[in-house]
Amino acid sequence: MEIAPINRPTAHLMTSRRFAPLFWTQFLSAFNDNFLKNTLVFLILFTLAADQAASLVTLAGAVFMAPFLLLSALGGELADRFDKALIAKRLKFAEIAAAGVSVVGIALSSIPVLMTALLMFGIISALFGPIKYGILPDHLERKELPKANAWIESATFAAILGGTIAGGVVSADGIGVAVFGPIMMALAVGCWLVSRYIPSTGSAAPDLVIDKNIFRSTWRQVTELRTDTRIWRAGLMTSWFWLIGAIVLSLLPVLIKDSLGGNEMAVTVYLAVFAVSIAIGSAIAAWMSQGRIVLLPAPVGTALLALFGLHLAWTISGMTPSPQAETLGAFFAGPNTIRVAIDLAGMAIAAAFLVVPTFAAVQAWSPEARRARVVAAVSIVNAGFMTGGGIIMALIQTKVSTGGILFGLVAANAIAAWLMLKYLPTNPFRDFVSILFRAFLRLEVEGMENLKAAGKAPILALNHVSFLDGPLALTLTDEEPVFAIDYTIAQAWWMKPFMKLARALPLNPAKPMSTRTLIKIVQGGDPLVIFPEGRITVTGGLMKVYDGAAMVADKTGSMVVPVRIDGLEKTYFSRLSSQHVRRRLFPKVKVTILEPVKLEVPQELKGRKRRAAAGSALYQVMSDLVFRTQDIDKTVLEKIIETANERGMNQLAVQDPVTGSLSYSKLLTAAAVLGEKFQNLYADQQTLGIMLPNANGSCATLLGVMSAGKVPAMMNFTAGAANILSACKAAEVRTVLTSRAFVEQAKLGAVVEELGRSVDIVWLDDLRKTISLKDKLLGLLRKSTPRAKRKPGDAAVILFTSGSEGTPKGVVLSHRNILANAAQAASRIDFHSGDKVFNVLPIFHSFGMTAGTVLPLISGVPVYFYPSPLHYRLVPELIYGSNATIIFGTDTFLSGYARTAHPYDFRSIRYCFAGAEPVKTATRMTYMEKFGLRILEGYGVTETAPVISINTPMYNRSGTVGKIMPGMEYRLDPVPGVDEGGRLFVRGPNVMAGYLRAEKPGVLEPLEDGWHDTGDVVAIDEGGFITIRGRAKRFAKIGGEMISLAAVEALAGELWKGSLSAVATVPDARKGEKLILITEASGATRAEFLAYAKANGAMDLMVPAEVRVVSKVPVLGSGKLDFAAVTKMVRDEEALKTKAA
Repeated sequence: MEIAPINRPTAHLMTSRRFAPLFWTQFLSAFNDNFLKNTLVFLILFTLAADQAASLVTLAGAVFMAPFLLLSALGGELADRFDKALIAKRLKFAEIAAAGVSVVGIALSSIPVLMTALLMFGIISALFGPIKYGILPDHLERKELPKANAWIESATFAAILGGTIAGGVVSADGIGVAVFGPIMMALAVGCWLVSRYIPSTGSAAPDLVIDKNIFRSTWRQVTELRTDTRIWRAGLMTSWFWLIGAIVLSLLPVLIKDSLGGNEMAVTVYLAVFAVSIAIGSAIAAWMSQGRIVLLPAPVGTALLALFGLHLAWTISGMTPSPQAETLGAFFAGPNTIRVAIDLAGMAIAAAFLVVPTFAAVQAWSPEARRARVVAAVSIVNAGFMTGGGIIMALIQTKVSTGGILFGLVAANAIAAWLMLKYLPTNPFRDFVSILFRAFLRLEVEGMENLKAAGKAPILALNHVSFLDGPLALTLTDEEPVFAIDYTIAQAWWMKPFMKLARALPLNPAKPMSTRTLIKIVQGGDPLVIFPEGRITVTGGLMKVYDGAAMVADKTGSMVVPVRIDGLEKTYFSRLSSQHVRRRLFPKVKVTILEPVKLEVPQELKGRKRRAAAGSALYQVMSDLVFRTQDIDKTVLEKIIETANERGMNQLAVQDPVTGSLSYSKLLTAAAVLGEKFQNLYADQQTLGIMLPNANGSCATLLGVMSAGKVPAMMNFTAGAANILSACKAAEVRTVLTSRAFVEQAKLGAVVEELGRSVDIVWLDDLRKTISLKDKLLGLLRKSTPRAKRKPGDAAVILFTSGSEGTPKGVVLSHRNILANAAQAASRIDFHSGDKVFNVLPIFHSFGMTAGTVLPLISGVPVYFYPSPLHYRLVPELIYGSNATIIFGTDTFLSGYARTAHPYDFRSIRYCFAGAEPVKTATRMTYMEKFGLRILEGYGVTETAPVISINTPMYNRSGTVGKIMPGMEYRLDPVPGVDEGGRLFVRGPNVMAGYLRAEKPGVLEPLEDGWHDTGDVVAIDEGGFITIRGRAKRFAKIGGEMISLAAVEALAGELWKGSLSAVATVPDARKGEKLILITEASGATRAEFLAYAKANGAMDLMVPAEVRVVSKVPVLGSGKLDFAAVTKMVRDEEALKTKAA
């Protein structure tokens, strides 16, 4: 059962059609250019005298370079006017003709024909240049540009090297068309074929008129380039790279032959060193940038060029020329050859630091409509620099020694580095901090494009996890933002350097002027960085969000950009202790930037109400941020393994009163051992039934079934044999795993005997005896790897509806469903490893499974399992003894514990959550008065894994079930007769894959458009709090009015505190239906109910026609009322009365 994921990971660039076809087109094209050029050079050298050859080799270089000066502007206009991919295909098709001309030239040994072919290749390359760089931002995200440019630059120099080597090899024994022709034509045809796979881009400027005057267009584009200071400076830095590269490569043959005594093969080796080093430097530069425009590496790289160049110049000038070496081995055995190779490698790496970030900046900063023309203008400047460098070299090479030229380059690079740093288009401090984060904390940033989408003066809202958050935020924006900093923190000595280097504004939250100051800053057009929590988290979760930050967004109308920092809380610069996180020196840090949003505050609200509403809206944005940035694209078992590795395998995972404590290591080892057994024993079964109580072994069995790649079907052992068999049929369960000890203690012998007639019963007690020492050792080794690979969208578990209204249905929950709901809960409630969950809700219950088991285990929170929630005297004692901090329960269970518990039994409890049935006011008051605890009421259904809404410590409203979980949508459909509210439908990542029914075994019934009908009638107030009116099926129509049975039961609960009551309907000839209330309260009467109802303003129609006292009201194992059994009890008794009458 595969469910489509929310997001699919982006493919690697080199395997993605967005980039790979362009890369190989560029590589093959550059290879062909250099293959032809070097073959022509060798032909000239072989056929002409030395003096003639030198001038023709220079002419060949000029013939190839001239089109870059004259035609790049035309190429830029063509690329902007038409589809870049289409132009690329046509240029590469024309390249086949150019290759054909070159083959003819080789066949005729004609230098003029080859010059013509070289000119054709130069024209095609000049026209293709603006396409290959301009198309990258069309297909790639901004964060991918540095990496893509690194690949392109590496490919360019690899092609130069490969073309040079190929030209030399082909020319070694004389240049023959039989060898040259097939290679040249195969490369050209291959290049054209690959170019056909470049994705279409469409026209960036469809109305652009092509200027046929190439001189005018060239001048205009260079002039326009200078109008944007940032791009102009980045372009000049790029041109400096090409100038230095051209000079160094032209010096290389002379340096090796004249100074080091090397031959052509030695030149080739040094070229290889240069090309490989360019690739290494490009990779490092892309890694340092990591998706951001960081230009500090450019002046640093230029300074390193000067340093390595100085060492090279010093080495060359101080040595005497070496004699000609006969072999490559003899050459490298000579003096200084290794030192020269190291210097060249260092210069190449430094040069890559210069070009990769600067060209990425040109691409990122160029307007989309004229990006290709901007790239073309930069190419013109590049060509101008290279041409100028060539002319200078031609003039001085015969007059100045190689060492002298290198010393001149050192001086030029030193001056260039100083000028680059002085006029750097980005903030050097910001870039430096960014590189530090990248180097030491492996900083990864996702969603940079969302900052651009936010427009001018966005408000960046970040979660606050450490003292390093401010410097990290500084690295995110191109424009320098203003930081809103707490006044007290700003006075600290260690904040002074940051205050000077960044635009920081100390604010006092207690003063209204602080908010007004921030509003003016945003209105002035400056980006603003705020930490809505106002302080560094001490819980590990989202803390209180201040209204002031929300009011700035509301008053200015600016877009709020939610930003999640993850990882810095693990450093020693956070305020969390080892109880919350596992601290380390250099944890990996990830920053996720979500889409910009505008706070939605009703226009009619004014004053304090508007301020509170804005604060609530910003809290919703921040909690959505926390939820959406959690990784739920894993399986449940993979997530637990990840937590175990993060927190430590020896950390406590689960406990129970029988088997004691299990660490993550022991729990996962047990799961691996059982997973191997299940995989081998039940290879032909997709689903395995589990009928076990809350215990360590049940958790290990559940994870073992998941490890085996099977789907656990959790059997409700309180539902009776008929319902369990129906569930087995729906889920196609052929084998049920259970325990003899459990069956005996729970007195389920008859049920299991009945089940055994239809399914195989496997006793885990017996299976345990078959586990050998070898199995345990293998399990220990395999504990971090599931036995079978599963996807996040695959079915993780099958739960069954309670059957409170009919036959249970199978609910298929995927791994993503369960992890999404756990992430939703974690975004609203702070859990940490110092907590302990006391779980009495059965594991077959959705809340007991997700909130009571999975959420704690993936959060590093230990779980204490207890098998029965009905042991009202024992449970409080065990809570006290286990030092649990979080408990879950229903109103029935919680009121039972309150009757017997000592006021100190719940001393360690931080949170008490309730669900499944309404919490009575009496229960709520008892817990507050006796234990000092707020009951946080929530609401959910099995189909939503299960939580839909929950009250939190920050947003709690008695009588409601809290606000809907982040990431969920809802709608209310009208219900006839119900004026306030409607029937609740929900949709979200936690909503099930679909139903399984006994009528169609194994057939998944997916939801229509993902919407699930909860069957509940609810009302939602202006604050977003949900109030449940009742089940749609549990409304009675009496005298034309819709009466909620749940509301009647709530009144009975308040009247007869501590006694369970339930209502059912029977037909009534006069009013259509009438209410019958059954209760466990001894002496309860209708008159008593009537008086209480009138005193509390209830409608007369809510008073039952009859009140019956019973010994026990039917309840399900989950603690919910068994509505089907209640209705049957009432109607059977009514039928007996009618028959007796």
